[in-house]
Amino acid sequence: MTVQDLTFDATGMVCPMPILKTAQKIKEIDVGQVLEILADDEGAREDFPAWCDQTGNEYIGVEEEGEVLKFYIRRKV
Repeated sequence: MTVQDLTFDATGMVCPMPILKTAQKIKEIDVGQVLEILADDEGAREDFPAWCDQTGNEYIGVEEEGEVLKFYIRRKV
């Protein structure tokens, strides 16, 4: 289990909204802190690692909890 500093609920949103909102939410935490994103869009499995590669943030991983996917990203920039 990953410890997060902030949780953002993106359930019910479809691409590209989870990524656009994550780009805003990541700015609410300090460098080194972890953002947890809750999502139910299967496309997010590819979107979040790609977004991290593009932005320089660290993709920690994903956990499944029923229908909800929990993504963890460490702010690096």
